[in-house]
Amino acid sequence: MKRNLPFFFSLFLSKLSVLALRLIGRGATNLPGGIAIFLCKDFLGRIPRPKTIIGITGTNGKTTVANMVEDVLSRCGYDFVCNRTGSNVDTGVASALIANCSWLGRPKKDLAVFELDERSANLTMSYIKPDLMLVTNIFRDSYKRNAHPEFIVDILNRYMPDGARLVLNADDLMCASLKPANPRTYFSIAPQPDEPAPSENIVQDVRACPACGALLSWEHRRYHHIGRAVCPQCGFRSPEGGCRALEVGPESMLVEAGGRRVRFPLGNHSMINVYNSLSAIALLTAFGLEPEKIAAAMEHTGISATRYLEEEVNGRKVILHLAKGQNPVACSRAFQNIRDYPGKKAAVLFLDDYFDAQHTVENISWLYDADFEFLADDSVTQVVAAGARHWDVYLRLLMAGAKEERLRHMPETEKAAQALSLGEAEAVFILYDVYTIGLANRVKEQIKQLMAKEAAPSDAHEN
Repeated sequence: MKRNLPFFFSLFLSKLSVLALRLIGRGATNLPGGIAIFLCKDFLGRIPRPKTIIGITGTNGKTTVANMVEDVLSRCGYDFVCNRTGSNVDTGVASALIANCSWLGRPKKDLAVFELDERSANLTMSYIKPDLMLVTNIFRDSYKRNAHPEFIVDILNRYMPDGARLVLNADDLMCASLKPANPRTYFSIAPQPDEPAPSENIVQDVRACPACGALLSWEHRRYHHIGRAVCPQCGFRSPEGGCRALEVGPESMLVEAGGRRVRFPLGNHSMINVYNSLSAIALLTAFGLEPEKIAAAMEHTGISATRYLEEEVNGRKVILHLAKGQNPVACSRAFQNIRDYPGKKAAVLFLDDYFDAQHTVENISWLYDADFEFLADDSVTQVVAAGARHWDVYLRLLMAGAKEERLRHMPETEKAAQALSLGEAEAVFILYDVYTIGLANRVKEQIKQLMAKEAAPSDAHEN
C-alpha cells in the first residue's frame, strides 16, 4: 500500500504521543499504535516494513519463546525492533514500528521480531507479512475468544502470508498441518527413556487422521494431542523434526540441528519449557545462526520471572507459575508440573480471568476440560482456591477426587496466604493468570514471611 495523507497525519500525531509519553516518564504503551490505527485503519499496511520480519505465534509459550529469541539475537549483536514491552495485537506492533521509524515512516532497523496474537492474525499478519514464522503449538484456549483450535487453524491458514518460511511443531498435528504449500521446517522431541507414561487428559483435540479420517494410532503420546501418530489405514504419519531434541536432562538437552549435535542449556526441564526452548532454537537456526552460537547465548538467558520463578526460604520453596485463565490446556500443564515436582507441595490457585472476575461473569465450562485430577495426588498436601469463582473451583477439585480436608477456598484473593497451612509441604506453588502477576507477587511475599517464621521441614520427608 502507498502512503497517503491520512497515513502521514496519523504517523505525525502518534509520533508526538511517543514524545509526550517520554516527557511524563511513561514507557512503551499501545497508545501511539492505537492513535495511528484509529486515524488510519490500514496503517500497518502502509508503514514501510523492515527488510526482515520474524513472527512468533501459537496458543501457549509465545511470550516466553519471543523473549528467548530476542535475548539470543541481542547477545549475538543484532539490532532489531520488537514489541516485547507492548502488546502482541495490532496496536502493540504499530507502536513498536512507530517508535523505531523516522517522521516519514522509514524504518531505522532492518530486522523486526514480533510476538503475534494468533486470534487477531487478520489485523497483523495480513499487513506486516512476516518472512519467517514460528508457531509454537495449537491448543484449546479460552472458549469465549478462541472457540475451538480448528477455528484458530483456519484463521492462521487464511492470514499467514503465502511463501513465508514456517517453523512448526512436528509433535502437534494441528500445528504441523498449517499452510501446506509454504516452505517449512519442523522441531520435535524424541521419546525419552525415563519419560513418564503418557498423561491421561480430558482434552485431546486430534484423534482422526487429517488425510482420510480414520482413527489415529499413537506411536508415542506425551500429553493431549502432542506426540507421534500414524494412520493404520492410509499410512499418514507425523512429520520428522529437522531440529530434534535427542536427550533431555535436568539442566541441558542434546539437540540435532543444522546437521550437527549440540548441547543446549535448559532453565527449566518441564516438558512444556523444553518445547519452548527447542522452538526458539529451531527458529534461530532457520534464521541462519550457528547452533553453537545459539547455545553459547542461551547460557545467559532464562524464563521470564513473570512466567516462572522459584525462591527458597528456610529450606522450602515458593514458586510462581503462570497458568493462563480459562485455558484448560495451560492449566493442566501447570497442574501436572505441580504433581511431578519432587516432594510434598501445596498450591494456591488464582484462576479467575482477570477482566471477567471484576464483573463475576466468567464462563466456567473450561474447568471441566482442565485436569484438576493432578491436584488430587497424595503429594499435594493442600490446595487454596481464591477469587470470584472459588466455589466453582472448589467443586471441581472435589469432583477430581481431592480430599475435602486438604481444600480451602475464599473470595478474597489477598487472604489466600492466611489460609495456607505449610505443614509438611516443601514447596508452595502460586498459579496465576497473565494479568495477575502483581497479586501473585504480593501473596508470594506473604508466604515467604510465613515460611521464615517456621523451621525448615524435616529431612525425613521423602517423595
